[in-house]
Amino acid sequence: MTAFAGFRLLSPPILSRSAVLRDEPLRTDVERQLRGWHAAQLVVVDDKGRTPVDWGGGEPPTGPWDSVRDQVARLRTRPTTGDAPPENAVLLGEADDVQYWAERGQPDLAAGDDPAEWADLRTAGAALDALGAGLLTGAVAVLNWHDAARFCTRDGSPMHPGHAGWHRVCEASGHEEYPRTDPAVICLVHDGADHVLLARQPVWPEGRFSVLAGFVEAGESLEACVMREIHEEVGVVVRDVQYLGSQAWPFPRSLMVGFHALADPDAPLVPADGEIAEAMWVSREDLRAALDHGDWSAEQREPTKRLLLPGQVSIARSMLESWAALD
Repeated sequence: MTAFAGFRLLSPPILSRSAVLRDEPLRTDVERQLRGWHAAQLVVVDDKGRTPVDWGGGEPPTGPWDSVRDQVARLRTRPTTGDAPPENAVLLGEADDVQYWAERGQPDLAAGDDPAEWADLRTAGAALDALGAGLLTGAVAVLNWHDAARFCTRDGSPMHPGHAGWHRVCEASGHEEYPRTDPAVICLVHDGADHVLLARQPVWPEGRFSVLAGFVEAGESLEACVMREIHEEVGVVVRDVQYLGSQAWPFPRSLMVGFHALADPDAPLVPADGEIAEAMWVSREDLRAALDHGDWSAEQREPTKRLLLPGQVSIARSMLESWAALD
């Protein structure tokens, strides 16, 4: 049990990395925004969350389950145009005295955009540096919120963006609303020795497993959510819930808060009907072998008995790699 008392992530989750300064005063400093606009850069994101990526000479992934591994990619931003930011642009922050903004857009074929090089966070997040990961995570999260917050929650009146995209104002009453984040817990359940509990959702092909997760309910603590969700999903009672780390997961607007907890491996597993297709305890040896093999891939189109794990962009992968590294 001593090893687990100090169990922690080996490195920060991929999408928690950021080299972007979120300068809140800049969001209301219009003069400063205008001074920096001509030298600013735009992160253009389409309605599927994809943006142009420079793959560094490597081949871009070919399918929605693919993610790059051992490859370095760079976010390809655009120079700004015009004299001022458009109303729907979102100020992401600054890096090296350069302002970065985000807006919805599509590939510009006339400018040489190749649609095949556009990718979303699931695909490119693990390959991006801290600047690119921070920019794209923030851009996707805030633009998703704007898409869903066009009308006032009080009276249904149209809402208009303000503060460089960081709030919306009701046209009728002046009521302000701010970007929303939905907290969710994700928990690595282990037996205190050398087995970890993994599960598969019904929508996943056979062979693909991960740790358990669920959304936090109103009035509920994160730890209470961990205990409730795991019991609901697989019928297991957990204890000694401990925090590990967190990362944004803007699909469309979640914050994944990671924990680990203990459970009895002899307790019967009862997968929740419609939520969990199967659950099983996996040895550290088998987990290490699965991690060495690789990530989920679009190439796997048929059911497999081989254990496949989430890609590096997910905090689940960080949690599993850290647990597998324990002696």
